[in-house]
Amino acid sequence: MADRTTSSITIGADRSNIMAVIADFPSYPRWAGQVKSARILSTGEDGRPATVRFVLDAGVISDEYTLRYTWYGDESVDWHIAEAGKMVSGLTGSYRLADAGGGTEVTYELAVDLKVPMIGMIKRKAEKVIVDTALKGLKKRVETR
Repeated sequence: MADRTTSSITIGADRSNIMAVIADFPSYPRWAGQVKSARILSTGEDGRPATVRFVLDAGVISDEYTLRYTWYGDESVDWHIAEAGKMVSGLTGSYRLADAGGGTEVTYELAVDLKVPMIGMIKRKAEKVIVDTALKGLKKRVETR
């Protein structure tokens, strides 16, 4: 899983407000375009989601899978595949939040491994669509709350 797609955006809100939106998985279909549903299966001791079942439709990548989350306060969250889907065999990512003037810089990193062979360029393009759509959707969701 060496190839990762990374992108950043600045959001006009503090880290705690942004993390609250990131942790609100049932709302993802409203702002994360490719996520059709996200169901929290378990929560951690901190009360934040620990495992979440997703239904994703990102064009060439459509699947259902479960992710396991590790939260680091309001600074970052990492995830990895807990239960692979029919197409997605591996998925790791993170949101990293850093103060940036009057807002917060959010960096999203994502790596996807698929069970089916796919040209690297097409896979990276799908990752980029997922990352860019998620960051723009997150910004809009946070700033209009």
